[in-house]
Amino acid sequence: MATKVLIAEDEKNIVESLSFILKREGYEVSAIFDGGLVLDSLKSSPPDIVILDVMLPQVNGFEILKQLRGTPQIAKLPVIVITAKGQAQDRSTAANLGADVFMSKPFSNKDIVAEVRRLTTV
Repeated sequence: MATKVLIAEDEKNIVESLSFILKREGYEVSAIFDGGLVLDSLKSSPPDIVILDVMLPQVNGFEILKQLRGTPQIAKLPVIVITAKGQAQDRSTAANLGADVFMSKPFSNKDIVAEVRRLTTV
């Protein structure tokens, strides 16, 4: 069974790019464009890993990560935080909230695939 990746990102071109490269590597990919829908989706159909943008409409990625880590049924999901805001404060906030990986945009396709593989290989 393919590893399931959920991409929470509001920029359609980034979702299309990530979906293409991850599907090419054999991952099953789904996407959510609105931060307000992410937690319900995670609870009802948990993926194997989440790629989470910080700047999402309705609920930002940091708040989603905080709530995710506080929800026992999904608290251990690996999370890659991606953002165009790569300042040290954002990196620190992501780490303090429990992100497994922090990547600034633009990121390399090779790096994101490598991190997904690393975090989902048992």
